[in-house]
Amino acid sequence: MFIDRIKDVRHVMEENEVEALLLSVGADLPYFTGYEAMPLERLTMLVLPREGQAKLIVPALEAPRVQEQPEIFSLRPWKESEDPIAILVEELGASRSVAVGDTTWTRFTIELLNQLPNLKLSRANSITSIIRSKKSPDEIRRLKKAASAVDRIAARLQSGEIQLIGKSESQVSNELGAQILEEGHHRVNFAIVAAGENAASPHHEAGHRVIQEDEIVLCDFGGTWIGEDGVGYCSDVTRCIWTGTPPDEFLHLYDVLQGAQREQVNACLPGTPAEEIDRIGREIITREGYGQYFIHRTGHGIGVEAHEEPYIVEGNKIPVTSGNVFSV
Repeated sequence: MFIDRIKDVRHVMEENEVEALLLSVGADLPYFTGYEAMPLERLTMLVLPREGQAKLIVPALEAPRVQEQPEIFSLRPWKESEDPIAILVEELGASRSVAVGDTTWTRFTIELLNQLPNLKLSRANSITSIIRSKKSPDEIRRLKKAASAVDRIAARLQSGEIQLIGKSESQVSNELGAQILEEGHHRVNFAIVAAGENAASPHHEAGHRVIQEDEIVLCDFGGTWIGEDGVGYCSDVTRCIWTGTPPDEFLHLYDVLQGAQREQVNACLPGTPAEEIDRIGREIITREGYGQYFIHRTGHGIGVEAHEEPYIVEGNKIPVTSGNVFSV
């Protein structure tokens, strides 16, 4: 799997005239190697040249955590007495067109440029996202496993098995987090619970607000399920629950939203620009008089990160394609 991914990304590197990729902490590193680095102040960097052996530079104290895979990369531990940027410069060799991972610490990039001021830098994400956005059948299987787990939790919310009334937002958030882990996820990425007026804030931080009868409660939660190869895949689900009998106004709003979503899902065909899917739903909601409240993009890709390409938003003219997995 990793060999195929590296082969594919090297093909895209050639098309973009990039001589080397530099991938540090973040999702790209485990996606291409199976190793998830800790976000330390010490440099961890995969140097992936367009040709030749890749080299994983890691702090010596982290080396025991790395399972070296000679067919994918060789390991270069560095000691506290060494300069890791000098090692990075040595591993880059004559490469001057270099794409740097989005999550690379700025200090490392600045220190690299201080030693190699003639480097031509670009974003590695513009290359790696091409590979990551098209999921293989095995990746889709993993994503379905993660999604099924949070779907079961969502069903317990909707059935009332997970009680809401009388609990604080933070109590429900903690309960959702515990259930995410109980359902087999390895970590909780987020568990947003927003009651009443707080539900208007998509990224509300759960607090001491106690959930009452006859109000809306927004629950948005997900985590990461990690396979035996060390690569994690994410889940992400959002549900709105009315604690009691919903009023007619709420039911009307729900019908508008559901109708817009239905039309968007119907438009999710290979070749449709991502922004067109967003436009279809936004147009319906705006026509019904609620456009000013639609402050969020329609959706985002889901994979080794909870938010990744393709982003379903105005301005993204890239067509969706077979193998894309995204929320609507």
